[in-house]
Amino acid sequence: MTDARPTAVVGTGTDVGKTVVTAGLTKLLRAEGYEARVIKPAQTGHPPDDDAGFVAAACNDPEAATCPHFLEPALAPRVAAEVADEELEYETIRAACERELEGTPVPILEGIGGLRVPLAGDREVIDLVADLEAAAVLVARSGLGTLNHTALSIDALEARGIDICGIVVNEYAGETVAERTNPDELERMTGYPVETVPSLDEDSSDGVSEPRILAAGVVDALSPAFRDRLPVEIP
Repeated sequence: MTDARPTAVVGTGTDVGKTVVTAGLTKLLRAEGYEARVIKPAQTGHPPDDDAGFVAAACNDPEAATCPHFLEPALAPRVAAEVADEELEYETIRAACERELEGTPVPILEGIGGLRVPLAGDREVIDLVADLEAAAVLVARSGLGTLNHTALSIDALEARGIDICGIVVNEYAGETVAERTNPDELERMTGYPVETVPSLDEDSSDGVSEPRILAAGVVDALSPAFRDRLPVEIP
């Protein structure tokens, strides 16, 4: 394993914005002089989904992210492998992640779906986060229902002894009472800092690609205090 602790960007569920937050975090760290690189353990729904490709495009560097396993069915990895009649073993996934992390000064792991998503065999995404001794950034939705999903995800991380850097509430617009009150309520319920990333206009007059626009929004949203909680070592 690398001497630098990985940061795992995990989610309360599917399509909460893990990839956008991962891209923004990676872009931020690179801009501050850290040699950050992402590994996505497995990508389902490929094609067209390519989360590692999104991160690489956001960082304008094809080496910024990698993914060792691609599966076409848009399902949990273990289920997708069964449907596609492909072999997917947990130890193979873990070993691939360890190899990538070993050569990366500032490693970032992007999760797959939610924490309890079946990864391979009887192991889940949260097992990989724990086995790699990563610290977690939890990405959550902003609207009604997120309090329960987020609190339960925090409970699951704490039960496994995983350090938690904080919570990122994604696509925050503040248009409803639930949205406006959720960040403070999540801080009260969990005791962890909460940052909000707004919904961003994908139109751009300067020709910047969509991944870079979205990642830039995350960079702008994450406060210095939040960044200081990341397990980052100065290169």
